[in-house]
Amino acid sequence: MPRTSQSKVSVLKVLPVFRPAMGQAEIDAVAEVIRSGWIGLGPKTEEFENKFAKYVDSDYAVGLNSATAALHLSLLALGIGKGDEVLVPSLTFVSDAHAVLYVGARPVFVDIDEETLCMDPADLKRKITKKSKAVIPVDFGGHPVDLDEIQRIAKKHNLKVIEDASHACGSQYKGKMIGGLSDLTCFSFHAVKNLATGDGGMVTTNDKDLADRIRRLRWVGIDKATWEREEKVLSEDYRQYGWYYDVVDLGYKYHMNDLTAAIGIAQLKKLKKANRRRKFLAKRYDDHFRQLKWLKIPIVKDWAESARHNYVIKTRYRDRLNLLLKDRLISSGVHYMPIHHHKYYRQTGYTANVPVTERVWKTLLTLPLYPTLSFRDQDRVINAIQEFGKTL
Repeated sequence: MPRTSQSKVSVLKVLPVFRPAMGQAEIDAVAEVIRSGWIGLGPKTEEFENKFAKYVDSDYAVGLNSATAALHLSLLALGIGKGDEVLVPSLTFVSDAHAVLYVGARPVFVDIDEETLCMDPADLKRKITKKSKAVIPVDFGGHPVDLDEIQRIAKKHNLKVIEDASHACGSQYKGKMIGGLSDLTCFSFHAVKNLATGDGGMVTTNDKDLADRIRRLRWVGIDKATWEREEKVLSEDYRQYGWYYDVVDLGYKYHMNDLTAAIGIAQLKKLKKANRRRKFLAKRYDDHFRQLKWLKIPIVKDWAESARHNYVIKTRYRDRLNLLLKDRLISSGVHYMPIHHHKYYRQTGYTANVPVTERVWKTLLTLPLYPTLSFRDQDRVINAIQEFGKTL
């Protein structure tokens, strides 16, 4: 019997936590760009920016090579730098704090709401000082942060809001799309995100001056993109000829390219359907796990529409369950170990008074969730967790 059992397990595939959903549409989109002869920053990037801005109901969108770049340039565009403080959660990916350090400012760690795992507005108020210049709330797992309260506090203390919507492509806050509600909103198109381009990011804003500055900063401070200079201009003024450009900022090489943008356009067309599938699969998990007393399922507030980027349960048996799932060839993850626990932040003296984060992160386990997850594969996860519960 043991040999038969092992044989059955051996033919099972390893289930990943995340998986991009791509097909012929993305292949055709990339091929079209390659055939065009223009694969760098160009017209496809502009097309993607325009379509994405319309989708999230924002006036402007600027395509970049990552959400990390989006966070960095957002801080630079706001003039934040040495001596300033920026309020960020510790339960997030390190880019939120890294970007603050890139500009010479200091990250101040804010605690989370235990249910949503998003920034706690009450703790935000406690952490504000005279040096505070901005706040970076994170839409954890696709669940929007309490934007009304965050923005009320920010307005009172003259703080700018840079919303990290890396998980929230397609999310809604009180019926409004995430992307047009904060001073700046940063999206990720990393390989495992809801809208995936391999790597990539976007900043959305309703402020033209901020958008224009970010456009310059993404392309080493050059005032006119290369593809725009291809236009033939008849004039005796050399400043009007296609070859001429000026460098007006100390910028970075952070721009998107047309190969990435072409994938993004194809993915954007599928996003609503893909997110509906995520929501359905998340509900299927909920229905099976709701009665289990030893774990807690994710909470979605009545005012929120989550993009369901991930499915994170809470259980005191997190590490034991992780090992059991691994034995069943089921991947799981932890999102996240708090930023201030990482070696770099410990060694450089960054501490955090975040008791909820300290308690809750030890219970978090991310289960497989992606649009192409089949019922059969999801049942493997469900059955393994239910069987684990019987051993407690």
